[in-house]
Amino acid sequence: MTGTAAPASGGPARETADGGEPMIAERTVTDWWSTAVSEIRPGEIRLRGYPVEELIGRVTFAEQIWLMLRGELPTPTQGRLLEAALVAAVDHGPQAPSIAAARMAATCGVGLNSAVATGTGLLGDVHGGAGQQCMEVLRRVTDGEQAADIVTEYRGRRAYIPGFGHRFHPRDPRRDPLLALVREAADAGEVPGLALSAGLALEAALAAGRDRPVPMNIDGATAIIYAELGFPPQLGRGLFVLSRSVGILAHAWEETENGTRIKGPLPRQLLAGYHGPPERHPDRGA
Repeated sequence: MTGTAAPASGGPARETADGGEPMIAERTVTDWWSTAVSEIRPGEIRLRGYPVEELIGRVTFAEQIWLMLRGELPTPTQGRLLEAALVAAVDHGPQAPSIAAARMAATCGVGLNSAVATGTGLLGDVHGGAGQQCMEVLRRVTDGEQAADIVTEYRGRRAYIPGFGHRFHPRDPRRDPLLALVREAADAGEVPGLALSAGLALEAALAAGRDRPVPMNIDGATAIIYAELGFPPQLGRGLFVLSRSVGILAHAWEETENGTRIKGPLPRQLLAGYHGPPERHPDRGA
């Protein structure tokens, strides 16, 4: 015989088995990880309500990313802008610490998944976070702050405005094609154009009084796209990590195929510099 146990304070009623042991209601268990993202049943996979078999071959990967994050399929312009940003940020060579770390890990006998995780795990506030930070600065401008005042603020604390300038490129080759796509979409009324105007205002304010401008880099250009598309800054970083993981995977796989073992940060002929005390020996007495 099965009865109903008195509910705990604030909790749902629980059925009891013959032995009086409490049982959790089935709905309580199935709702523990309830989600609006996907519904999985035997023989059925629905993503945001769409049967997966109807998405396969009909939507691009970028459109699928939009659907999973936003709940609806994008317009053609939204999908094109998202794809452009994802394509532009996939790789920046072994001089990028995340890629170098993934390649190094791949020579240490770990699986490809661990090598990729090593690389993506390095994408934090300093290396990989500038896009999110730039989106936050762009929001300040679109909310009414003057770009020149923000530049003065950053210079006053000797800080770089995220998304501008590049330690390697005098002018980031990814800037112009990305901004051209945003301008085209803004002129067509497909995106507001506010983040684009904010980014250009910051770029102009940074160039004022300087012999050489400080052009926008990939983080600034993709920040504009993600802001124009309505993504929050945190997802701006997530999308960058998703994009860069493609390059990390390619580099880790290349290093795996090379078959090199335990490849350190320096060629074996070279040793790391040392700036500690000269050679010495402990004096323990007789």
